[in-house]
Amino acid sequence: MSDTTRKALITGAASGIGLGLAAHLYAQGYRVYMADLDSDAAGQAAQQLALQPGAGELIPCVLDVCDPAQASQLARELGALDVLVNNAGIQHVAPLEAFPANTWARIINVLLVGPAMVTQAFLPAMKAKNFGRIVNIGSIHSLVASPYKSAYVAAKQGLLGFSKALALETAQQNITINTLCPAYVKTPLVEKQIASQAQAHNMSEAEVIDTIMLKPMPKKSFISQAELNAALDFCISPQGRNFTGQTLVLDGGWTAQ
Repeated sequence: MSDTTRKALITGAASGIGLGLAAHLYAQGYRVYMADLDSDAAGQAAQQLALQPGAGELIPCVLDVCDPAQASQLARELGALDVLVNNAGIQHVAPLEAFPANTWARIINVLLVGPAMVTQAFLPAMKAKNFGRIVNIGSIHSLVASPYKSAYVAAKQGLLGFSKALALETAQQNITINTLCPAYVKTPLVEKQIASQAQAHNMSEAEVIDTIMLKPMPKKSFISQAELNAALDFCISPQGRNFTGQTLVLDGGWTAQ
């Protein structure tokens, strides 16, 4: 890899959406830093992806997005990034009165404080280079709410405000920050949500998919990884240089109603 190789960091890259985006950027020739809280999972994911055709490089790394010192240290080690994808996420489904306080706070920290702290760590080098593309992975819940997900909804909606504020702060540089907001993508996190919702609503998992998850979507389908890859491509492309502080929604018509 040459010194001109484009560099991307993806948080929560060991599985789900993060893993899919890592594979996509690897195929395009990026040096992809696959950050995850679980070092073993990150290493195994990188090894698996390396078996696929790709022109880039895969480097697993450990990162607790809630630890500003750890994020700052990683930023010093990696230097200027071209692309930062804030994707790490967790979920817990419960009515508020049964929601453990520490779990509520942890979700806010991972989904909202984490992206802010990781971005804070890598932003100075982007400014010095006068280039950066920051993409936050939001959710349909950045725009609408669902019962039993109060912490997740609060964090994902806060992410939109964070993105807009930072877009204004970086308007004088060739830096953009946007939020991708998909409806349900079939990932391990969503699979767990299906099971949790089934228990909360006393339904079968098939009923949860049909009557809760896909019911609000006129197109009645899960969002694919390929759709997310294409949305990311636009956000990080030269043609996206004036696309900043925006919310890119992939929801099958959910919010058009």
